[in-house]
Amino acid sequence: MTSAPSIMESRRLGLCLVISAPSGAGKSTLVGSLRRQFPHFAYSVSCTTREPRGSEKDGVHYHFISREEFVSRRDSGRFAEWAEVHGNLYGTPKGPVQKHLTAGRDVLFDIDVQGALQLKGVFPQGLFVFILPPSREELERRLRGRGTDTAEVIARRLGNALGELRQAVHFDYLIVNGDLDLAADELRAVYLAGRARTENRPDMLSALLAQWGA
Repeated sequence: MTSAPSIMESRRLGLCLVISAPSGAGKSTLVGSLRRQFPHFAYSVSCTTREPRGSEKDGVHYHFISREEFVSRRDSGRFAEWAEVHGNLYGTPKGPVQKHLTAGRDVLFDIDVQGALQLKGVFPQGLFVFILPPSREELERRLRGRGTDTAEVIARRLGNALGELRQAVHFDYLIVNGDLDLAADELRAVYLAGRARTENRPDMLSALLAQWGA
């Protein structure tokens, strides 16, 4: 007699976790903490039209392609998201991300608000998290504390932050990064809860019911 399938062996779909924040909110620190706890996140190599820098290798750090090739791929819908930054084009190939998700591998995006909203149109089943500063005053203090930006750049970043914060209503979760440990715990909780969603475990219930012969 053949035993019923184990629910632990049931198919699982990968989770697309998308994290955005205004500059200075501490997103990179939180993403780094999450990656250290969960090093299994899949990585998607982006495409760019800029030239390689230093020891960067094609296919490892980026796929370095011509502007004409980039535009062709963009116009044929092969990017999950794309943007132009300082005259260069950057984009995330859709196909590899979809393959990771289908294979049950989670994909983490540390991305700007514009890119996140594009991803939401392509992967609406993803989890979209917005990291908030505790206040405008604290955000400005952090930006000045870097000691790398001019007053003009800081003013521009604060202005950009206002526009980005207005887009936060389109995200699923808001995490205030005032207490770093608490914010890291909340981000971890969001990720773990997302992994347990019914839609990411499409065969689990049927595998368990099969043990009753149902």
